[in-house]
Amino acid sequence: MHTARSIDQDDVTRWVLVAEGDAVEVMPSRFLRHLQNRAMSPNTVKAYASDLCLFYRFLADRGMSYIEVGPAVMADFLDYLVHLPVRAPGKVQGLVLATHDERGPGHRRAASSVNRTFAAVSSFFEFAITVEEFRDENPVRMVADHARARVPDRHQPFMGRASRQRPVRRALKVKAARTLPRPMAASDLDALFNALRTKRDRAMFLLMLDGGLRPGEVLGLQIPDDIEYGRRRVRVRHRGDHPKGVRQKSRSERVVDLHDPRTLAAINDYVMNERPRDTGSPYLFLIGGKGRRRAEPLSYQALWRIFARHCDRLAIRTAWTTPHALRHTHATDMWESGMRELTLQKRLGHASPESTRLYTLVSDEQVLADYTKATRAVSRQGREGDDGTA
Repeated sequence: MHTARSIDQDDVTRWVLVAEGDAVEVMPSRFLRHLQNRAMSPNTVKAYASDLCLFYRFLADRGMSYIEVGPAVMADFLDYLVHLPVRAPGKVQGLVLATHDERGPGHRRAASSVNRTFAAVSSFFEFAITVEEFRDENPVRMVADHARARVPDRHQPFMGRASRQRPVRRALKVKAARTLPRPMAASDLDALFNALRTKRDRAMFLLMLDGGLRPGEVLGLQIPDDIEYGRRRVRVRHRGDHPKGVRQKSRSERVVDLHDPRTLAAINDYVMNERPRDTGSPYLFLIGGKGRRRAEPLSYQALWRIFARHCDRLAIRTAWTTPHALRHTHATDMWESGMRELTLQKRLGHASPESTRLYTLVSDEQVLADYTKATRAVSRQGREGDDGTA
């Protein structure tokens, strides 16, 4: 069982699941096509295809069809995923447990990956129920989450208990560690920007650091519509026609103010002195030089490689040091400098306050600063007490 990508007669990329003998699995392929018809992100469709491939391999090992699946089978699938070795290289941010099977050694799958796979399988069964190909209830059962309803810091329905919305959770779910955002250190940022060789790279990274833009949002900017020098801001719009497949995560248009003069100055410097002039492309960031790809829009993979190459050269690369870390740095700085949670949510373009709340957690530096301050106060009080009793 494996995933396959093809181009249909409308020049649209399609994902399908292929079994032994190159036979296409009909239901998961219909589901993936349904996701594309709903204008889901290509990365989401690709990830769901990989997750369903794992599920169908599990069913093939047991000689079962998805029609026969119930909650008990899904419990076995959870055990299968937890012990299935991962051999592909990826971003590992901490210690992992080693495991192995008949194909050799690997490491345990991350809890977030397991939960995403269950979410994909749950959506698949919801689709199968909708098209009347599955007659039972969704085997990935949802249960009421009473504990979540009692936590005041979490998002609550607008009408409270009078609302029909009830907090729910999947009955089968792996507990995942909730990590703090990983902003880049000031010394690493200084080293990175001092090492940049092109005006284009400086402008791109400043948009992420000073504006909190996602990499896809930076690469999707167009001129002159999205850059407003007079108002000192950029406009982030949702577009799905980028030649390199770059997409904006949020579907809501938003305005991002840039009152730090260095960012717009860097953009202007790039446009006036380095950006290819003999091009009709409206995209702001293009490939330079004299090669055959000159004046093509920059892809996300190219931006990632530029960032990684500089970090490797400076020996500041870690598992979480990615272009997105610049956005983390901006969000953390804004929160710790007094920006309110609601306004930070709007600036970052988060649809849910839960996403923004990640940055409102107390950072390790704040804990250390408060601890140091408290320790000094205790020591001062102790000295004053000693002086008073002498």
